[in-house]
Amino acid sequence: MSKRKNNHLLEVARKRAKSSPAEPTEDEERISLLQYVCFSPQASGEVGIIEKIFLKNFMCHSLLGPFTFGSNVNFIVGSNGSGKSAILTALIVGLGGKAQTTNRGSSLKGFVKEGESSAEISITLRNRGQDAYKPDVFGQSITIDLRISSEGLRTYKLKSKTGLLVSSKKEELVAILDHFNIQVDNPVSVLTQEMSKHFLHSKGEGDKYKFFMKATQLEQMKEDYSYIMKTKTVTQNTLEKHETLQEIRNKYKEKEDRYKNLASLDEMQEKLNHLKHQMAWALVRSLVLSRFLKDRPFTRVFIPSVQGKVAEAERRYKQFHDQLECVTERVQKLQPECGQLRNKACFHKQKTNVRDLERDKEQLLKRINELKYSITQLNAADSQTRMKQLNQIQAELDALTLQESTLAQQVGQFQQACASAKDKLSKMRREEHDLQRAIDKKQHELAAMEGSRQGGLRRFGEQMPAFIAAIEEADRQGQFRRKPVGPLGFCIRLRDADLGLAVESCLKSLMLAFCCDNYMDEKVLQALMIQSFPHGQRPQIIVTEFTDAPYNISHRAIDHPEYPSVLQALDIDNPVVTNCLIDMRGIETVLLIKNNKDARRVMQGGHPPRNCKEAFTREGDQVYNNRYYSSSQQRARYLSHDVEQEIRYVFSKQFSWLIVRNSCTFEELSKSDQDVEKSMHHKKHYEEKRKAHINNIQAQKMILENKEQELKASVVKASEICPERLDIRRTAKSLDNEISHLKHKISTQQDQHGDRDTIIRQYQEALENYNSVAQHVKGLKHFIHLLSKITNTRHNVYTEMRRYLSVRCKYYFDSMLSQRGYTGTMVFNHKKEALSVSVQPGEGDKATLSDMRSLSGGERSFSTVCFVLSLWAIAEAPFRCLDEFDVYMVKHIANLMTLKFRQLSAESMATDLQTSCGLQISSRTVHRELHGIGFHG
Repeated sequence: MSKRKNNHLLEVARKRAKSSPAEPTEDEERISLLQYVCFSPQASGEVGIIEKIFLKNFMCHSLLGPFTFGSNVNFIVGSNGSGKSAILTALIVGLGGKAQTTNRGSSLKGFVKEGESSAEISITLRNRGQDAYKPDVFGQSITIDLRISSEGLRTYKLKSKTGLLVSSKKEELVAILDHFNIQVDNPVSVLTQEMSKHFLHSKGEGDKYKFFMKATQLEQMKEDYSYIMKTKTVTQNTLEKHETLQEIRNKYKEKEDRYKNLASLDEMQEKLNHLKHQMAWALVRSLVLSRFLKDRPFTRVFIPSVQGKVAEAERRYKQFHDQLECVTERVQKLQPECGQLRNKACFHKQKTNVRDLERDKEQLLKRINELKYSITQLNAADSQTRMKQLNQIQAELDALTLQESTLAQQVGQFQQACASAKDKLSKMRREEHDLQRAIDKKQHELAAMEGSRQGGLRRFGEQMPAFIAAIEEADRQGQFRRKPVGPLGFCIRLRDADLGLAVESCLKSLMLAFCCDNYMDEKVLQALMIQSFPHGQRPQIIVTEFTDAPYNISHRAIDHPEYPSVLQALDIDNPVVTNCLIDMRGIETVLLIKNNKDARRVMQGGHPPRNCKEAFTREGDQVYNNRYYSSSQQRARYLSHDVEQEIRYVFSKQFSWLIVRNSCTFEELSKSDQDVEKSMHHKKHYEEKRKAHINNIQAQKMILENKEQELKASVVKASEICPERLDIRRTAKSLDNEISHLKHKISTQQDQHGDRDTIIRQYQEALENYNSVAQHVKGLKHFIHLLSKITNTRHNVYTEMRRYLSVRCKYYFDSMLSQRGYTGTMVFNHKKEALSVSVQPGEGDKATLSDMRSLSGGERSFSTVCFVLSLWAIAEAPFRCLDEFDVYMVKHIANLMTLKFRQLSAESMATDLQTSCGLQISSRTVHRELHGIGFHG
């Protein structure tokens, strides 16, 4: 309520207190109400206002609504059982309220009409202005649809103004209610019939105080603070009852001391493990020494064997070198393009031989290293002799390695030569392929020309004679209404044989096309064409009505004095062919000019002949008035005048040369195949020698592996004990004695201190327990301190807010009473939780204040309503609902309270009031009957 209106109310109260006028009449009150309605500014709420509500199968009503509410005060009137309270109940339930809040049932399933499976509630809230909730999503209104099943389950659908479903979550509805400050469980926002009766009949000061606390939500805040303090107390008690941190720390220190005493025991255990490692490799060393002593005769025999292998390697190297020179000489003699396969075979052979030499070299080097290691373990005299022999072998191997490097360079050069030969052979292959394609093409053309000797149809394709025969047979069987005509190129004749290429360039695919009189014949011809031309491109089919006379084209045909048109250059007996070529190609508008220069002069000289669109030259070039296209076709294929001459031309100019060139290529390829055959024979020979050499190496490997098996087993066992190989100088017996002594000492220490693993585990558990409890206690203390600080601050704010709301409630209560010249006081006792209300009707200072229990029924009703209105003024809400508001008021008080409702509605607060009385508001009241319910707005 604005400051100006507050001052107005105070001024009215002062005047009435001084003058103490007589009771206003009912007509005066109606006039005052009418003046206020007519002249006071009517403001409407922007957000949270109820715009519409609709009920289906709710309580005992099949269908209620939809009710469209106004922006300010709305009255719902009707007889008993017409559904007034059902609307208020649906409003509470639809906006998330509990069933107990409505005082109409204990569960939601009780609101579903008997015999129905579900009930539906639809509520539309206004969503305008700056405080709108997600206006870009919901728009200017939010529709809340609630469906209650017969089992008591509720389902929400939140829709935008356009009816689009936005959300179906209860959390979204709670957010909307919080944003609009809608409190359906607040008796001031929604005062049900049961709550109003309880409030009217309650005369105790404690009940009024509880009503005030609940209306302002101070009671909820008080309960929240009580719960917080209770939680704080429980937490403090938990800390006090918990085992002290110092005791846990003492236990941890005790376990830590025992853990530290294990350090000396760990050192002895580490030393024991090290001795075990030495023992493992000492056994391996003894086994190696015994093996070398046994292998001394074999070692002396093996050195000549190595020398023999070196000599064999040198002999093979010389042999390979000679073969390489021979191959190089052969490559130089042969043509590069024919030697690629032989070179490739030789290259792979040499590469395999080099790989074999590499493998032999690795085996020899490995064996030499083993011999070196064994020699170091023997006496000095044998060591010097064997070292001299091994050095000699090493020198021979170095020389062999140098020779191998030289051979590798030569192989690299040979590889480059092979690559070059491969490229040349690939080029020859491509040329051969191109030549073969050209030969095939010329042979195809030659075959077509040969066929033309026997019949003109073959030049149009190998399948054409059979296709024409099939058409003749189908026509004899009556499958065609009119026999198709074609191919069109077969139906025309040249008057000038030099223009054959020009006419073919003009007609193109039409040379092979067929004409049909109707689409039924076209389907039959298409089926025959599929049989005759199963693969490849099929001739074109043109459907046009057959006529017996050619078109009259005198008005659009070319009439040039020097050059003929295509139509003039052809002899066509069948008018169907003439008309088809006119329709499809416009042959009457195409000139034929033999000379290129003359064609350019005529077409591009600035004034082309009348009706002329294009021209073709003898070479098949196409000429427009601004463009010139050269033909890629060299000669006429279908309109050739002398087939024998064409055949002779092909033989003389192209085919003979291709045959000669192809014969040379085949000779070269045959020679290359012979060389490859020889190379394959040599490859097989060397593969057999290589296989024998590999078998020899494998046999030697088997001998070596058998002798190394024992040593590997010992090394594996030693590696399991100690992965790193140790150089041991002590004997296995001395190590065994020291290990036994150390084990006895460790056993004695463990008997004194206990099991080591148990001590470590207890220490770790004590450490983790101490850290966890310390961290937990620290966090709880910080939480309690912070909670105490916040609670004290919030409690001070709560006390200040309670005082502020009490003062505002007193102020609005005095203002409401002053409307009828009453005076009164409200005394709040927050310690005793009591609210005392005293009212003096009409006498001002001359009478003493009286308790509301001593007032008459009308005065007490008016005072009660003033108390409710004062709570409305301090409890902000977008709408307020009051059920049965006129039951406890006389008529003139009801009219005055209607004026107050109008004043509150001017503050953008929508109010829904329900009454069963026929209340007349003013002459401007609108009245509607909806399903037996009167609606005043």
